[in-house]
Amino acid sequence: MTIGAHIMLLRKQQNLSQAELGKRIGTSGDIIGRYERDLMMPSIEVIIKIADVLAVSIDYLVGKTNLVLDQATLKRLEDINALPPEAKEYVLGHIDMMIRDFKNKKAYAK
Repeated sequence: MTIGAHIMLLRKQQNLSQAELGKRIGTSGDIIGRYERDLMMPSIEVIIKIADVLAVSIDYLVGKTNLVLDQATLKRLEDINALPPEAKEYVLGHIDMMIRDFKNKKAYAK
């Protein structure tokens, strides 16, 4: 997906008009329409503003990943990353265990 397609999809999911998104980032709805049709490429500053308004990562917005990470999830990951190495391993070990258990439960449910 292109950056324009991601902008349009996210904007529509959040029930925002092009004009409303434009207003929130300090531009016009016409410019948002041009971004969505891939007629114009937003600057990095505008991409940051759009990502903030739509509450997604810049990587998702520009098509580098298909994983949508909301701001709350990103904050959690930042918090984990800031932990001392032993604490980080402890938290990640528990996450790994929970993912494994969830997958096993799902597999046995079939």
